[in-house]
Amino acid sequence: MNSNKYIEINNIKDLMARDLLESLYSLNQENSPEVGFIPNIELFSKLFQMSSLNLLIKYKNKIAGFVICFRENSEYESLNYKYFNQNKEKFLYIDRVVIKSHYRRMGLGTRVYKYIDEVAAKESLPICCEVNSIPLNQISLN
Repeated sequence: MNSNKYIEINNIKDLMARDLLESLYSLNQENSPEVGFIPNIELFSKLFQMSSLNLLIKYKNKIAGFVICFRENSEYESLNYKYFNQNKEKFLYIDRVVIKSHYRRMGLGTRVYKYIDEVAAKESLPICCEVNSIPLNQISLN
């Protein structure tokens, strides 16, 4: 069976529904420290507001994960982001890719990165990110 036909990736900018925001926040916290702990839902909401590309990943109409990306000159305070902002004229920074554990190894990550690559290619943007080595985020390295 080709599971790709069940994968849906949508760009979301505004998280109008509080229940969606809460679901994604919980998913983020479940995947800490790999993607970085966020102390409260208000800061999580602010992260979405500052970002330039947010993807909601669904599998068979169920939330499977999300992605948050930034362009240059955002107000984002991450030291990793600031490094690229100081050293690159333009770029697309992948801040976090979060996929629920039971949806991993199903091709969702591959589809997400292909989608991001297509978005970046439209503006000839280099794609930047950081991956935790302590603690090791082996899933991201795969």
